[in-house]
Amino acid sequence: MTRRMSVGAALPRREARAKVTGGARYTGDAALPDLAYVAVVPAEITHGRVTAVRPEEALARSGVLAVIHGGNCPRLNRTGAGDLAVFQSPSVGHRGQFVAAVVAESPQIAHEAARRVGVDYSADPHRVSLDIACDGFRQPPDRGPFFPTDCSHGDVEAALSDAPVRVDATYRTPPYHHHALEPHATVAYWQDGALTVHDTTQGPSGTRDILAHLFGIGPDRVRVIARHVGGGFGSKAAPRAQVVVAALAALAVGRPVKTVLTREQLSVVAGYRTPTVQRIRLGADADGHLLAVSHVSFEQTSLTSDHCEYPAAPTRTMYAAPNRETRHWRVRLHVPSPTWMRAPGECPGMFALESAMDELAVACALDPVELRLRNDTADDPHSGRPFSTRNLAGCLRLGAERFGWAERDRLRAEYGDGRRLLGMGVAASTIPQYRFPSRASVRTDGRGRYTVRIAAADIGTGARTVLAQIAADALRVDVEQVTVEIGDSAYPSASWAGRSSGTTSWGTAVVRACEALRTGIGRCGGLVPDGGLEATADTLAELAEARTHSQHAFGAQFARVTVDTSTGEIRVPRMLGVFAVGRVINPATVRSQLVGGMVMGLSMALCEEGVIDRTYGHFHSRDLSAYHVATFADAPEIEAVCIDEEDFHTSPMGAKGVGEIGIVGTAAAIANAVHHATGRRIRSLPLSVRRVREDAAPPGLGT
Repeated sequence: MTRRMSVGAALPRREARAKVTGGARYTGDAALPDLAYVAVVPAEITHGRVTAVRPEEALARSGVLAVIHGGNCPRLNRTGAGDLAVFQSPSVGHRGQFVAAVVAESPQIAHEAARRVGVDYSADPHRVSLDIACDGFRQPPDRGPFFPTDCSHGDVEAALSDAPVRVDATYRTPPYHHHALEPHATVAYWQDGALTVHDTTQGPSGTRDILAHLFGIGPDRVRVIARHVGGGFGSKAAPRAQVVVAALAALAVGRPVKTVLTREQLSVVAGYRTPTVQRIRLGADADGHLLAVSHVSFEQTSLTSDHCEYPAAPTRTMYAAPNRETRHWRVRLHVPSPTWMRAPGECPGMFALESAMDELAVACALDPVELRLRNDTADDPHSGRPFSTRNLAGCLRLGAERFGWAERDRLRAEYGDGRRLLGMGVAASTIPQYRFPSRASVRTDGRGRYTVRIAAADIGTGARTVLAQIAADALRVDVEQVTVEIGDSAYPSASWAGRSSGTTSWGTAVVRACEALRTGIGRCGGLVPDGGLEATADTLAELAEARTHSQHAFGAQFARVTVDTSTGEIRVPRMLGVFAVGRVINPATVRSQLVGGMVMGLSMALCEEGVIDRTYGHFHSRDLSAYHVATFADAPEIEAVCIDEEDFHTSPMGAKGVGEIGIVGTAAAIANAVHHATGRRIRSLPLSVRRVREDAAPPGLGT
């Protein structure tokens, strides 16, 4: 009997039934004996110092166990994340910063008592708005997390001056907030000097190591558990302040404690995507071939964070041009710390680049798909290395065929009914591919059952299912024989769930562990000892080898829009994404990720906008009544298609990451479709009714 292959099968998620029936337990669901509850006291100034904390009234409330603040908090070791230095300094860097915490017998008592904690301040002037006309902008560190901060090739200014066709435009994106379905939460307790936390984290191993350093104990004395995580998108990639508060509170009262952040507190603690102002200058010959590209980005960060979005980074590898420069500028403001958000850098950066490419197509009187094809390249313009695979041209051509692109001008003319204008737009997508060192173990009981363990986190992507499929094929057994256990730092250490790296990083470790187990079974003559057999693998040495290829996923996004000429309302009845993401492990989970990213991009284009109060320094849009996101009624007909390819440079499975590429380019495709429909070029997001009805070109560095 021939064994059926698991990789490539659209298997349902293993945890699906538990999730839809309520059986899956998230951090906030954890119920331990003698559990206490924590509520935080937020700063009521935007910049300055805490001069006194007066906990007496709160402590007098029945059921209050403790009030923790800078005056009685244990000293923590310093880390590179200043936001984790909870209650370690009287300085206030932004409104809403935690300045005290109340521990009580119930969440209701804790929140009521938190309002009774008196705090005195000495306030200083603050600055909270990203304004490129003001001073204070500095370049980030010389090297970003995965690449140089800036780059320059050739003579950009001379090439732009001599180019027959030029585009000089400035694009703006607002703050984007994390509003995952599951709010950030932690349950913590100490026992015999060891700390256990249930946490909403995208990386149990990394969170364990940071907590161990903060509290000055060995990593083997910390355990982090995250069985189910209800969305993260980057906001749960690194530990947040609430996990430190919970650990401190549990230490103070000597019993388990729980803290669950409110929806409003997420705008302070969960991080957000920084607003950006991006100037792009393109120079091309009369046939549309790029001669020069300049992409300069301005963004903000907090007083305590070194986070940078790097929106210009994808421009380095997207299109060939002999003269190129990318630069990043950042200013520190009295605001909460920004953080990673789905496709950091690529998401806002490709909105600007792909909008500018559309403007160049108009200036060259070229079809936008054709312009991109003319500037395709087999080698990475930045590194000079060949791409492991680059099927951007295939994505563009297949997408144009399936979307009816050749008919777009006829459709615009025929289907516009006087009140509604119709338009179609396109944009390219890309995301770099990363693999981070991870460890995995696999054990067999000798009776046809296999158990894989790895400290990975499933943030809704179907990791359990996909890793089981990978293991089954590596072991050459049926997927029903494989159990996958994840979400616990007690398992072999794993990298975080982020940068579209989870499946490739963890999958590589699982493949290597399975290969080692099969080798071990062979050494036993094919007979497993009575106690079973286990093998482990660590990919650190394998991934330390220098890359020979530039590894990216690519795609093409197509959007159809209608614009109401009376109201300015934009609707998106149809979207198509065609993606080259290597071998597809599970078509069902891949489609879910791609469509979810496209809906998120639609929301970015039409709805989402963080607005900060300049006077008081807090976000007006700090809950879902003010921060609008796309709903089912806004979601159009969406089709996500993957072309056939394999990339064994990126992973031994031939797969690439898919978690982020769906959002990249979506907003630009919609904005370009609005221009096609109306003739108006809107360079600031969201594409609101106000912007549609006003003059579309905002003031800025270019025109």
